[in-house]
Amino acid sequence: MGHLKIKDRRTGGTTAVPDAFIDYYMPRANGEFVKIYLFLLRTVSKDDIDPSLEDLADIFSCPEKDILRALRYWEKAGLLQLKFYGRERELESISLLPIATELHKTQSEPEEKPEPPEEIVPAEPKPEEKPAQISASRMKELKDDNTARQILFIAEQYIGTARLTKTDMQKILYFYDELHFPQDLIDYLIEYCVSTGHREISYITKVGLNWHQQGLLTVTDAKAHNKLWKDSYFSIFRAFGIRNRNPIPDEIRTMDRWLKEYGFSVELISEAARRTISKTGQPSFPYTERILSDWHKAGVHNLEAVAALDQAHRAEKDAAAQKAAAASSASRKPAASRFTNFEERTYDYSSLESRLLQNSKDSDLD
Repeated sequence: MGHLKIKDRRTGGTTAVPDAFIDYYMPRANGEFVKIYLFLLRTVSKDDIDPSLEDLADIFSCPEKDILRALRYWEKAGLLQLKFYGRERELESISLLPIATELHKTQSEPEEKPEPPEEIVPAEPKPEEKPAQISASRMKELKDDNTARQILFIAEQYIGTARLTKTDMQKILYFYDELHFPQDLIDYLIEYCVSTGHREISYITKVGLNWHQQGLLTVTDAKAHNKLWKDSYFSIFRAFGIRNRNPIPDEIRTMDRWLKEYGFSVELISEAARRTISKTGQPSFPYTERILSDWHKAGVHNLEAVAALDQAHRAEKDAAAQKAAAASSASRKPAASRFTNFEERTYDYSSLESRLLQNSKDSDLD
């Protein structure tokens, strides 16, 4: 195929985008982050544009925390300087910095810290016990691999650490070198976990292995999979009567436990949520957790089993009530005493009256 000829016939206002940004930074950044940076370039060219963090969230139809995450990404990359004020750390200003032609020129050298000892790995692990990380010798071989270096750099930006430990790097590059995840899938894996409040490498590894087991080989596959989970979150929220807001990280972790660790369906979790509302009058994740934990311990995994468990509980409750009633009745029966412990006698009151009258006449005659 022939080369494309690109002509510039634009009219009106333009926004200058540095070539170094397009050549180096843009291909390596999340697409949403790029859009936000380009919008910042647009705002500095207009004196009458002075958006707030809330305005940016409205413009890009996303939470304010996502805007802040993008800004912090570009700050770590050396393209921005953020200024905060007050005890609440409110964002006050954003300064665009000159862009160097090479990424390392915009990065300050990380503080040297002693690396923690590497994890002890069995000499000959069984296949199912094989650690999800590459060897130290393989790490050295990948030292000059440009893609591997880019993956580690992006991971540091998302996770928010100045320097990953050697073990962390081995675990991240396991997906690239052993499982053959493409770079964009690894970037999205880390971005997704951080967006749900999980920056731990152990959690990122667990999610990545789960994606591999389910055959998720592209970002499109992973996004479709995550959308399914997100739909599950909002279905549970609707059962709680919660609308017009996104789940917070703690709620996501709790729902993940219900869905993944307990293996419950959305239908079953929604039933527990409805019972929670009926009992407490308001959404309560801890109360629902007690319900679902009991069901999990009882081996309940569908509504039919829940109905059977309810029936068993009712029967047990009725039996206990009958036993208590019987005990209460027995406690009210008078105890035997020397006044009551004799054979009851019956009297012929007519005969007794006649005898008394006769005795009275005999007395008068005398």
